[in-house]
Amino acid sequence: MSGLHGESQSSGKVIGVSLKPHPVYFSGRQWILNIGFLREGDVFPCHVCMTNCPTLIVMVGLPARGKTYISKKLTRYLNWIGVPTKEFNVGQYRRNFVKTYKSFEFFLPDNEEGLKIRKQCALTALNDVRQYLGVEGGHVAVFDATNATRERRDIILKFAEMNGYKVFFVESVCEDPEIIGANIVQVKLCSPDYMNCNNDEAVEDFMKRIECYKNSYQTLDEVLDKDLSFIKIMDVGRRYLVNQVLDHIQSRIVYYLMNIHITPRSIYLCRHGESELNLKGRIGGDSGLSLRGKEFARCLGKFIKEQNINDLKVWTSQMKRTIQTAEALSVPYEQWKVLNEIDAGVCEEMTYEEIQEHYPLEFALRDQDKYRYRYPKGESYEDLVQRLEPVIMELERQENVLVICHQAIMRCLLAYFLDKSAEELPYLKCLLHTVLKLTPVAYGCKVESIYLNIEAVNTHRDRPE
Repeated sequence: MSGLHGESQSSGKVIGVSLKPHPVYFSGRQWILNIGFLREGDVFPCHVCMTNCPTLIVMVGLPARGKTYISKKLTRYLNWIGVPTKEFNVGQYRRNFVKTYKSFEFFLPDNEEGLKIRKQCALTALNDVRQYLGVEGGHVAVFDATNATRERRDIILKFAEMNGYKVFFVESVCEDPEIIGANIVQVKLCSPDYMNCNNDEAVEDFMKRIECYKNSYQTLDEVLDKDLSFIKIMDVGRRYLVNQVLDHIQSRIVYYLMNIHITPRSIYLCRHGESELNLKGRIGGDSGLSLRGKEFARCLGKFIKEQNINDLKVWTSQMKRTIQTAEALSVPYEQWKVLNEIDAGVCEEMTYEEIQEHYPLEFALRDQDKYRYRYPKGESYEDLVQRLEPVIMELERQENVLVICHQAIMRCLLAYFLDKSAEELPYLKCLLHTVLKLTPVAYGCKVESIYLNIEAVNTHRDRPE
């Protein structure tokens, strides 16, 4: 009998495991809904799901199928578009409780002690889900575990019904031994479980751990589970099965998951070369490049050529300074209007000193909440994130891309890839004449900063004290 848990590495902070009674608990080999905490006369605590009720995303799949990779990417995406989301990795709860991992035998279906610990860790995670969605103001929780049987999934459905959550299942199915092997090598060998193991021993142990789940694993089925909302991802996106998408959030989740891929690639982000208005300290506008900006464009072309990148796509905004920068590369490029710089409205082509003098209240309001502040007749960073969502989707679909853009645009894109909060986003440093090379790795993104040795003005403003 397999456990309700996940065994993927997570770097997030984990609340210590509590052995206090839960609304759902495991006794011996039987799951029990504990409603003993209700007062006499109370009705069964089943909440009606409103259109804006919280969503519980439930991962499903054998170990080494990319569940945590999907959980982390999905959490990052939803937070970026403004939906407060948190992942709950049950494997990390287990590691927090069992300080020393010994071997796959912990996961054997007849290991009573291991079974009890894994169930309790899963229930502690569910309790934290309830705290996050019910008390802390979260909108979406991602429950990252194997959830390998219908019995386990039914318990989660009852838990969600009791608390008024919508449930959406995300299953990752993969039978390709090369993909599974690569996942084990790239991710699992770095797990704290195998810190003191050589690679061959670790791979052998993890393969035996997978076998502990195979006999009891029940995949989501379009007939047996026809009333559930789910997406089934087969062989990392070669095929999909989507069932019962019920609302806007579920629809966005499906669209996002159908666009991501694991092909190795790099994304290059840079701003246009220094512009004439940059030299004057004026924001916005549509000026051309300065002499140093043109020199940067030539150096960028040389740099890109030296990188010898296969099938590189180049994207720019529709503003002169990015187009002039791309022209120097002597390669085809595509213009995107959505990559245009933030619209400063009535403050276009003004210096910050002029804004402070003519619009002192607006200047102060922007410093108070730079992410949500909207220029009069212009835009906010929050507006930009919504505008840039199609760009993120296309970046996830593509392989090697160079995006030549603007300071505010680059901050928004960088915040997505580096999982930065709305408060951090408007203050990310995106300097002129510097290229950022982003290379997706297991659960994040490796960043290389390459300064091309052409001087430029500094347009960065630090967060006010």
